[in-house]
Amino acid sequence: MNKLDESLLTKLPPFSRLDRPQIRTILDQAAPRRYDEGTTVFGEGMAAERFYLLLDGTIRVVRTTPTGEQIIALHIGPGQLFGIAPALARDTYPATAVAAADCVTLSWPVRLWADFTANYPGFATESYRTLGARLGEMQNRITELATQQVEQRVAACLLRLVNQSGRKVEAGIEISFPITRQNISEMTGTTLHTVSRLLSAWEREGIVESARRRIVVTAPHRLVVLSGASGQG
Repeated sequence: MNKLDESLLTKLPPFSRLDRPQIRTILDQAAPRRYDEGTTVFGEGMAAERFYLLLDGTIRVVRTTPTGEQIIALHIGPGQLFGIAPALARDTYPATAVAAADCVTLSWPVRLWADFTANYPGFATESYRTLGARLGEMQNRITELATQQVEQRVAACLLRLVNQSGRKVEAGIEISFPITRQNISEMTGTTLHTVSRLLSAWEREGIVESARRRIVVTAPHRLVVLSGASGQG
């Protein structure tokens, strides 16, 4: 993975306004790394020593509640920055990042953050836009937890995953990374038993197909109705 090509970054929003010599400089300072599925990239509360760009795979962002429960806050897809604690004026990571599938990342020491934001057009703008979008998504999740019934929350969760990472397969739209019923329970603030009951019922009704760590949404329009989204706006 040495001597990465500039074309890796030219179309990614944080770097799309830079010329190739600037991208070469950025790549020459980057540390590439592969993470196997299930590997922790960094832990909540750890000193934020590096910031990251995901080239391939999916990152699962996990928060721990004051009572010790783990909650999946969101998923991050290829081409996105993560671990950007400096953008939050933090010197520790606010959450744990886990490889939800095999991942390839680039990372840089946090001491370069000020240099990147000051000297590379578009980097700061895109970083803060990304941060704003994630905070907005988490705010929506909090609203869902406070106002929606369990069935609506689980349906909304599956829709969000297929919108973010879905790929077309013969039966419908498959979530492109391994996902378990336990993961869904941690995303929706409900129990594993309830998630299992709902998915089993939806399978019988032809709305989803699920196997070990794999979910295909076969009737997305039915999920939209179940999520309550069709009655909004």
